[in-house]
This record gives sequence, structure tokens and C-alpha cells, in this order.
Amino acid sequence: MRLFVALDIEGKIRAGIHGFMQEMAPLAPNVRWVNPESLHVTLKFMGEQPEPKVKEIESALTSICASPFQLGFHGSGFFPTPRSARVFWIGIESGPELAQLAGAIDAALSQLGIEKEKRAFSAHLTLARAKGGSGAPSRQKSDRSNRHFEAVQKKLASTASAEFGTMTAREFFLYRSQLSRHGSRYSKIARFPLAAREA
Repeated sequence: MRLFVALDIEGKIRAGIHGFMQEMAPLAPNVRWVNPESLHVTLKFMGEQPEPKVKEIESALTSICASPFQLGFHGSGFFPTPRSARVFWIGIESGPELAQLAGAIDAALSQLGIEKEKRAFSAHLTLARAKGGSGAPSRQKSDRSNRHFEAVQKKLASTASAEFGTMTAREFFLYRSQLSRHGSRYSKIARFPLAAREA
């Protein structure tokens, strides 16, 4: 099964992002827009894993110790560049805690033989992807100048930077991703609370 670890997003922030997407989606009808109900902050993508390994993964994630922390959602941009845009995203602002949590998850899962990340953690929320393109932030050999998001970019250039609010991350989840003709469907397998450290 395809697995990943992520933070969920508070309902009020999700609703604000949904409204923003409804405004932008008609300007880029030929890209794949994410279902607002599926929005999440990915901490670690594992890809296909054998079902018997799920319990080991849950056990490894249970061992992670981290405190709740703040996240802010604002601004937007494109990967890898605006001119060769494959991915339209919203920015995430946090202290070092977010990257530290992602690093701890990566390290814990590497003990199970799951490959460690080769690039630095990049906090963002994917809203849309050009069809057939990779979702990776870095440049790909196949990247070409395109106009997939040209109308979106013109709209953004004439408006104030979008603000979606802040939330406190108090838990993270192990998710299963199931692919279908209508896109990916995500379901939560396990929950892992972030507990404040005792003094």
C-alpha cells in the first residue's frame, strides 16, 4: 500500500484555501486541482510498502517525541519556476520544529529500511499540478517553459498576498493513498499526538 505521514489542517484554514482555489481554478482549467478535503502537510512520503510492515511503521512513529508548534499559511508560488511551472503551492511558515519533526520521522523510518530523503525538507501545500508532471520541487529533465498557470500568475500579480491563518499542530497521521481514475483518495491509518515536554 502507498503510505505517507502528514499533518492535517484545521477546518477554518481549509475553508479559506478552498475559497482561494475556487477563485483560481477557472484560470487554469487544464491542470489537476487537489480536492480541498485532501489537503495536508506532507512530512514523509514512503511510497509502496508491504502491508505486514504497517505495524512496524506505526511502532517507529510512536517513538517520536515532539511538542506542539505553530504553523502559518500564506503566500503562494510555483515549482520549479513560474516560467516552467508544474506545481502551484501555498507557503507554510513555521519555526524549526516543523523541519525537525520531518527529520525525526525520516530518521525513525530509515531504521526500517525506508530510504531517507535526499533533499532538504520543503514546507508547502500543493494546490494543483500540471498533468503528467512530477510533483517534486526541484528541476526535472522534462521541465519546459509552459503557460499552464499564466492566467493564475497574472491574477496573483494584481492582488495582495493571500493569508489563510495560523494553527497549532498537535498531532500527525499515517495515511494511506489509494489511486483511482478520479485522483488519489487518502485515509488515516493511525494518529500520533505531539505531547508537550515535561519541565
